[in-house]
Amino acid sequence: MKRRRALGFVAAMALGLVSGDAAAQNKPPRRPAAAAGAGGGIAAAETAPLVYTGATIHTGTGEVITDGTVIVARGKIQQVGKGLAAPGGATVISARGLVITPGLVDALTSVGLVEVALEDATRDDQQGGSDLLRAGFRAADGYNPASTVIGVTRAEGLTSVGVVPRGGLIAGQSAWADLDGDTAAEALAAAPLALHVHLGAGDGGGHGTAILRVREAFDDARVFQKNRAGWERNQTRRFAPGRLDLEALAGALDGKVPVVFHVDRAADILSALALAREYKLRPVIAGGAEAWKVAREIAATRVPVIVFPLEQPSTFDSLGAREDNAARLFAAGVAVGISTGDTHNARKLRQVAGNAVRSGLPYDAAIAAMTRVPAEALGMGARYGTLAAGKVANLVVWSADPLEIGTRVVDVVIHGRKVSLRNRQTMLLEKYRAIAR
Repeated sequence: MKRRRALGFVAAMALGLVSGDAAAQNKPPRRPAAAAGAGGGIAAAETAPLVYTGATIHTGTGEVITDGTVIVARGKIQQVGKGLAAPGGATVISARGLVITPGLVDALTSVGLVEVALEDATRDDQQGGSDLLRAGFRAADGYNPASTVIGVTRAEGLTSVGVVPRGGLIAGQSAWADLDGDTAAEALAAAPLALHVHLGAGDGGGHGTAILRVREAFDDARVFQKNRAGWERNQTRRFAPGRLDLEALAGALDGKVPVVFHVDRAADILSALALAREYKLRPVIAGGAEAWKVAREIAATRVPVIVFPLEQPSTFDSLGAREDNAARLFAAGVAVGISTGDTHNARKLRQVAGNAVRSGLPYDAAIAAMTRVPAEALGMGARYGTLAAGKVANLVVWSADPLEIGTRVVDVVIHGRKVSLRNRQTMLLEKYRAIAR
């Protein structure tokens, strides 16, 4: 273990992750709002409206506007359409020949929680210990807005991520982070966002044991809800979860947050849907390698599924994984979201979505799967996910089709402000490209 930690520290040193560069990439010098690559926190207000004209606009709803205009002011989208006049004093940018989409969202990452995967000291994505019931653990508490992963991720068009805890049967509560901001308070738009439950065999024993433990936890939380005063006076039976875990579980029972069930096996997906019905939860299926096998049952419940399109059969739970999973689910009427399921490679989200299109998912559905669907699935659809008046102004300007691997990001706008595309990778390029050979 000591050797592993030492190697991780050496790797971190080699990457410069333990130096001041980590913070520098996310906090470039402040510039006027109109300047390209402006940096700083989300709280910094725009001094003038920002207008993009002449673009092909994918709104995230399936609508495509050619020669369209997007008007942004005060951190919100003001108007989207054709033939719109720019307000007085606006910064007007021609986007003719370019493509604009909502900012991309990967709902299942640990961006901001994990710096070097092999170095435990740089990981804040799990509670640790032997307790498998960790509902009270909040990923938001460990979010680091100076993480080098943030700059790399947003440079590829992601403007928001789900910051997800790992480990245990009930891993804890995720958060919604916009990939800008000098502090966690500026970046985190929702915390808690969702409760995360793992129903695979895993550390909890077999599948039946996992379901038993999760059911027991929700049963305890239901009793706790009805008799908090008795629990405080030690006049109730002993509960499996601790107090903060019970509070978090009670929030899910109240419908305040959705419950994300991380399941792959078709039988476990049906078990998750049954648990959700039993406890009146707001379920989301994550992973769902074999979801295509029970697509009709999922569609009947109107439960969204966030898939990993490139997942291959790698465990007994995912033996039925196939690359057209997203396409089959969509054809059955399921709301399909797409995730990389990764942290350092969350930046490859659009490449993953492109592969889902190759396997039969309609193009517009792939755009929605990276924008609207994850936002709606996690209860953030009123503010995020589409380009519409009143929504948070998170958008990306692309040089061409965003699902083509050769397309580059031209501008990223978060909360109505253009943010820097400079990151750890571009800094290394700048450092070493001038070295004589």
